[in-house]
Amino acid sequence: MLRRGEVRVNGGRIKPDYRLQAEDEIRIPPVFEQKSGTQDAAPAYLVDMIKGCVIYEDDRLVVINKPAGLSVHAGTGSFFGVIELLRGLFHREDNLHLIHRLDKETSGCLMMAKSMPVLRQVNLALKTGDVQKEYDALLKGRLQQKKTVVDTPLQRHRSRYGEGRVRVEGSGKTALSEFEAVEFFRDATRVKVRIGTGRTHQIRVHADSIGHPIAGDRKYGDREFNREMRTAGLKRMFLHAGKLSVPELKATGEYQFSAPLPGDLEDILKRLAHQRKP
Repeated sequence: MLRRGEVRVNGGRIKPDYRLQAEDEIRIPPVFEQKSGTQDAAPAYLVDMIKGCVIYEDDRLVVINKPAGLSVHAGTGSFFGVIELLRGLFHREDNLHLIHRLDKETSGCLMMAKSMPVLRQVNLALKTGDVQKEYDALLKGRLQQKKTVVDTPLQRHRSRYGEGRVRVEGSGKTALSEFEAVEFFRDATRVKVRIGTGRTHQIRVHADSIGHPIAGDRKYGDREFNREMRTAGLKRMFLHAGKLSVPELKATGEYQFSAPLPGDLEDILKRLAHQRKP
């Protein structure tokens, strides 16, 4: 409700970080909340779908190949997210924790911890850069170099209407992304992206900051380029978390996971390759 501007203070919209003052008059719209224990169960097709997405499970971790279009947790417009569906699937109400996140339109490897000690251990590895993450992306235009490293800091902020965005800002948090060109098309470049940090919208903002936004990105992308990609059949953002490696959590060594590029993105690459031919 805050993000949508429905909470009013002294008759006007207010930012979520506003601190209330004495004598402020607050208006909150009607709130309808289900009583504890009465939440509807997730539809069977969603449970079956998320079950088929699990690519690894042991007593420490659950890893899935998240499909595009599914949020990692319930929220505005999403009654069930990945974490709610998996908690129901594994009958773990409180002992399944998201280790990291993927945007709703991003597909690929997503990890959950089965205990707080494992969550803390992997979070520490994330902070120190010991967790390796590699993404597949399609960028506007042709990268001039084989590898492009972007290390500009990022800062989160909200618009006057409460929309969350991220921008390059000197006072922001450190962020590091490496883009490696692997295939060139007429107006686009397929890249592998390796990130040393995991900031919100990091790859999307870094790609846009160097003049090569991600295909299908409606928030940070290029409208004309996105229109061309839709003509080619692209129906969502071309970003996929393809590989993930985690430091030793067991005696046999590190975890390594991979998720193949989804069929819809493979089809786009085939169409672009066909257009490239004389």
